[in-house]
Amino acid sequence: MNGLPSYIGPAALGLKMGVFLPGSDLVGDIVERTKDCARDGLMDDGDVLCITESVVARVQDNFVTTDEVAEEVKRALGVRAGSTVGVLFPIVSRNRFSLVLEGIAKAVPGGQVIVQLSYPRDEVGNQTINPKHLEKLNLKEDYISSEDLDGCAFVHPVTKVDYVAYYKQIIRDEGATPTVYFSNKATRIAEFEPDGIVVAEVHDRKETKAQLDEVFANSVTLQELCTSGHGWSEWGLLGSNKSAGNRLKLAPRDGDRIVRDIQEKIKEATGKQIEVIIYGDGAYKDPTTGIYELADPQPVFAATCGLQNRMRTGLKYKYLADILHLEGKNEAEIEAVIESKRGDMQPDDSAESEGTTPRQLTDVLASLADLVSGSADAGTPVVLIKGLTSSTK
Repeated sequence: MNGLPSYIGPAALGLKMGVFLPGSDLVGDIVERTKDCARDGLMDDGDVLCITESVVARVQDNFVTTDEVAEEVKRALGVRAGSTVGVLFPIVSRNRFSLVLEGIAKAVPGGQVIVQLSYPRDEVGNQTINPKHLEKLNLKEDYISSEDLDGCAFVHPVTKVDYVAYYKQIIRDEGATPTVYFSNKATRIAEFEPDGIVVAEVHDRKETKAQLDEVFANSVTLQELCTSGHGWSEWGLLGSNKSAGNRLKLAPRDGDRIVRDIQEKIKEATGKQIEVIIYGDGAYKDPTTGIYELADPQPVFAATCGLQNRMRTGLKYKYLADILHLEGKNEAEIEAVIESKRGDMQPDDSAESEGTTPRQLTDVLASLADLVSGSADAGTPVVLIKGLTSSTK
């Protein structure tokens, strides 16, 4: 890393790019910025360029309206005005689910929308019911109606939103009748005999739908909605975000082709062989709120071949230092031994790697990039990560 001092280890550099809009030259702009990095000695073979999914989708003009979502729900489930639609295990999020729910409700004006929430948290850790209140309910079965809450409003500990009331109002605003209740039994919703069910879960959607399929014949996951048309993604509505007006920004499409294209053009422009990912949410859990931040289906939507199926492993540096010191080695000798072991594959149960649990390298890279770029005003939708892949074999 000739642009950084030799005492600098792994590093993540946020690259300022300016605003990307539909039709912007994403690839060309990124290549120009990497030419700056190469000129200033900040880019080396083996570095990883991380591009946030939001700018890729925006450049693709990958948006759908709630009216289009409604048409998708009608097509997929065969419902119409006056029908009843079930919504199973949505996450309680204005950004992630409010407009999806609006689109579902638009599909059945004059009908009913039944929402089954998990408790005491949704699948990504958002609190839906205060656990202390559950002790007072003396539950005899896995079912809690809104009325069972005795008028108590349970607000999200961070956003302070009462999502039961919020989701009910969204449904009413579209001319449908809302029913919201709590149960962790996936098949419970079939007992309401809806005309169709949307499985809104993100990570366990396949397993949940398989359970539902045993008792109910007409259901789809969010991934099966919005997979064609002018706005589409192979992820469907998974990974979508609230945008301006009544539009949803979908996850980017054709990500594998995009990262390969960027990788090839950077090689042509700079001579550097780097890896490229398109990333979304980082895979980490907030210890303060208990919220697992991964509302996207996975941290990385696309990655170049050199990163696929690679694990991040390593030596337990401090453990080795202690052992070698007990053997009587001095500081220089310890550093020489550790350096000689770098890059060696260690067995999973090796004492030298104990405490360094192997993890998918792409998950680590995406999490680091997400923390650096954030979602506020950093203005760095592209992150260059250095030094994390060199010792990962």
